[in-house]
Amino acid sequence: MEPVPYKIAVIGLGYVGLPLAIEFGKHYNVVGFDINSARIAELKTGKDHTQEADLEALAAVIAAGKQETGSGLQFSDDVAVLAACNIYIVTVPTPLNRFKSPDLGPLLQASEMLGHVLKKGDLVIYESTVYPGCTEEDCVPVLENTSGLKFNTDFFCGYSPERINPGDKVNTLANIKKVTSGSTPEIAARVDELYKSIITAGTHKAPSIKVAEASKAIENAQRDVNISFVNELALIFDRMNIDTMDVIEAAATKWNFLKYRPGLVGGHCIGVDPYYLAHKAEALGYHPQVILSGRRVNDNMGMFVANKVIKLMIKKGHKIEGARALILGITFKENCPDIRNSRVIDIYRELKEFGLNVDVYDPHALPAVVEREYELTLKQTLNNRYDAIILTVAHQEFKLLDLGALKDGQKAVVFDTKAFLDREWVDARL
Repeated sequence: MEPVPYKIAVIGLGYVGLPLAIEFGKHYNVVGFDINSARIAELKTGKDHTQEADLEALAAVIAAGKQETGSGLQFSDDVAVLAACNIYIVTVPTPLNRFKSPDLGPLLQASEMLGHVLKKGDLVIYESTVYPGCTEEDCVPVLENTSGLKFNTDFFCGYSPERINPGDKVNTLANIKKVTSGSTPEIAARVDELYKSIITAGTHKAPSIKVAEASKAIENAQRDVNISFVNELALIFDRMNIDTMDVIEAAATKWNFLKYRPGLVGGHCIGVDPYYLAHKAEALGYHPQVILSGRRVNDNMGMFVANKVIKLMIKKGHKIEGARALILGITFKENCPDIRNSRVIDIYRELKEFGLNVDVYDPHALPAVVEREYELTLKQTLNNRYDAIILTVAHQEFKLLDLGALKDGQKAVVFDTKAFLDREWVDARL
């Protein structure tokens, strides 16, 4: 019997799902699905507000999808369209709730939706970041209950953690080695071969789904702990009145020193994944020390920056109530529009608590998204003078700013959280 051709559905078309749908669309028939109708309408026109897609490649796979040539990409928000697919790749968000616990709502809702279209022989692959065991312990029961099918008899699952680096045009999806796994040895091989067809950097087949899930969690927990160490150093060296980056540059002359930099830790992974790992550990009766202590340090850096700015302003004789402050950047990283879990908002809120009038300027962030997410109106042009300027994101555009024109006299305070600006302009930095 001839093998059934793959028809792939990618569920969720954000920073992870869209590049994945485009790459698979070069080789297979792909349906890009999202419950956000506005997102589907945008993508059908060949546009992408996340700026992650190669727009030429997007146009090419859309064109191929219209010609029914055995490959190509179509977009839809209609669940009925998914019934014709036989591989489902889930890339929906896995955020935290306000108590910093995993919010599996989108993941379980996507699983329930797929249960209504799942057929015998179908394969569901999860890419969303989860804690070890989540796929088989949380998602599979939903698939079984909704579909009436039996796991590893009627349908199968895989897990291949996303490794997208937003804004990075060098380390793109195809250029980053992919971890793969499956619910049986045969399915693991099938999942691995599927990803090998699009990942030029190659794949690593993990021995189980749980191992693959854990690998993703510790990638970002490791970075989080390392950054928390240098952030703690920044807090210590501030009391010693020495510059942290000067210390790091000196230490980095030794070949085995890891040159992590202090800063705000946000985004969709590093600021989130450690809590997923800690959640699972605590459910098993182990209360992690290092992971959560690192999180506490990193979560408090925004407050430290704001308070340091206030102290510098007082030292220079400023009246704090009613003073004007400018924050340069709201995205969680440089040169991209991604504002997910940005910790810049901590600085903004703390300065507002002190009674400052705070403007936020970011040429990359989308004003409507910032307004919806943080109830904050971005400044569209820089035409005021400020008593304090805080650089929080190292956008290239900020190198070209005339800080002298933005400072309200010599007393104005400039704080650089990224060690990005010329030091002659800066009063303090992390």
